[in-house]
Amino acid sequence: MFGVLRAYVLIALWQARPGLAGYDVTDAVTFCFLTQAFIAPMQLFGGGLTIPERIRSGDIALDLVRPASLQLWTLSEDIGRAAYLFLVRGIPPMLIGAVLFGIKVPAGAGQWAAVVAGLAIAVVLSFAWRYLLALSVCWLLDDRGVQVLSLVLMTFFSGMMVPLHLFPGAFGDIVAVLPWAAMVQVPADLYLGKADVVEALAFQVFWAVVLLGLGALGTRAIRHKVVIQGG
Repeated sequence: MFGVLRAYVLIALWQARPGLAGYDVTDAVTFCFLTQAFIAPMQLFGGGLTIPERIRSGDIALDLVRPASLQLWTLSEDIGRAAYLFLVRGIPPMLIGAVLFGIKVPAGAGQWAAVVAGLAIAVVLSFAWRYLLALSVCWLLDDRGVQVLSLVLMTFFSGMMVPLHLFPGAFGDIVAVLPWAAMVQVPADLYLGKADVVEALAFQVFWAVVLLGLGALGTRAIRHKVVIQGG
């Protein structure tokens, strides 16, 4: 229902302003249902990791002494979760949008390959961001505040609500190079054929390396100081 409402809002906007941001009406509707499909696999509203609960319970101590990387172990779990939710919560909204409104599909095998690569990197990016938030519980003890902040940043700066191309001037230029844009706007543009494939994937890889690197440093830091509620 939320996707249908968003679609009608975007249809009204693009009918009033044809060609806005280089999109036509079908592009806008496709963008709407693409972003709906991204919500669950990429956990755009936050959460999805068990680390905060394990920190509060003290089980994180066991995780840190295991002969495996906490970051890679958690990433593997999250990729499995994302793959499952893409099938059961991602594809159905796209099919509903296709039936009700009609949507675009990639033109050929090359574009499909770019879309798959962009989605895979976006899932890793989403994990890397949420992993950093989860680690913050070691110091903050409660992640509700940072989760609310993350929800605001993700909603407005990823392209979740409207394409980032609508943001004007210097502000639009800034939000386009932030990591959240690489999670939603870039894979959507790859799907719609609105982005240079090499530049888009390089942008995503850059932020993936940065965020995963910060996660590795954070994991190393909590090995030296772990604060556990009640213990």
